[in-house]
Parts: sequence; structure tokens; C-alpha cells
Amino acid sequence: MDIKPLSKGACHCGNVEFELSLPNGLEDLRRCDCSMCSRRGAIVASVPLKGLKITKGEHSLSLYQFNTMTAKHYFCSNCGIYTHHQRRSNPKQFAFNVACLEDIEPYKLGPVPVLDGTSHPADKDGYDPDNNIDYSVSGHG
Repeated sequence: MDIKPLSKGACHCGNVEFELSLPNGLEDLRRCDCSMCSRRGAIVASVPLKGLKITKGEHSLSLYQFNTMTAKHYFCSNCGIYTHHQRRSNPKQFAFNVACLEDIEPYKLGPVPVLDGTSHPADKDGYDPDNNIDYSVSGHG
């Protein structure tokens, strides 16, 4: 799959559009088994906060937060599609819904690791979001 360094994405109805800076393609591709992610089933990748720009419909985005209120989950208030979230495990990054990207077929991405969000790394003593911590779930993927 050819990922453009500057990629565009949108929700289902088109009210929300965004651009992503992806100079290295899709980085940190994953699923998560936390209570939120397991219900939405999205494959996500990450970018620095400055790597995602809402180009249309920021007013159409709704925010959902829960538990620690650290992560900020955004979705279109019209069609309900999850577009992106500011991560709890690394608040300096957005994770975005890969299926929202133009010309992406998420079912052709191959095996995608599933991370252990039920034992969230931010809940562990001494957690440092700047370190690369492997919190993958064995047996998934």
C-alpha cells in the first residue's frame, strides 16, 4: 500500500476532513483491547500532535473522555465515525483511525498487533511515555 507523506482522511459523511504528516508511512500500527478500543475495533497509527491538522469541520467533532480523562477521543457528531484521539499513553501524540485515510483498505494491512490496554502502561509505577514500552497482548495479532 502506497502511503503518501501528506495523507488526507475524512469521516464517513465528509463533515470532518484532516491531513496527516506521514513521512515514514504508517507508524505504530495497532489495535487495542481496552474498553473503548475493543468496542470500536479500529486499527490506529500514531503521529506527533503537530502531524494531524483538521482541515474541515472542526465544529463537527465531538469529544469523549472517560476514566482518567487524559485521552481525548474525537468523533464526527453527524455520522459517528471515530477519527482520532490524543493518547493517554503518550499525550504528545494523536492516534488516528487508519480506515479514515483516502485509498486505504484496512483489511489488506495484514496482521496488526493488539496492545494490552486493559493493563494500561500509564497505570504502572514509573511509567514514562517517552520510553517505548511493549505492552502487547500475547496470543493476539
